Amino acid sequence: MGMFTAGNIIGFVSNLVGIGGGSLSVPFMVWCNVVLHHAIGTSAAIGLPIAIAGTIGYIFNGWGSPGLPEMSIGFVYLPAPFGIAAISVLTARLGVKLAHSLPVGKLKKIFAVLFIVVATNMLFDII
Repeated sequence: MGMFTAGNIIGFVSNLVGIGGGSLSVPFMVWCNVVLHHAIGTSAAIGLPIAIAGTIGYIFNGWGSPGLPEMSIGFVYLPAPFGIAAISVLTARLGVKLAHSLPVGKLKKIFAVLFIVVATNMLFDII
């Protein structure tokens, strides 16, 4: 029940602030003593259902909104997922090689810096 609750909270917050679930699920899994490399791989897998739920929410909430660009369904601009998927396919191997070649301590520091950059960007968006 605890993992179910944590997963729902991570999914809800991820969709609410528009970030990938890995930003919250990796630190949570590391806190639960999951090896960092396994946490990163697992977060990539659980990112799909989070993305699907978020996409459905953005479609539903934006359905019929005025002023949306052509090729949009709700708040989802259809060309964007294709671009994201293409770049992801091209860079996934590089990310896996990089993650497995770095020591865990350095990988944690890189993840922390990335997390700080994302949080800072969100803060500037609010201001």
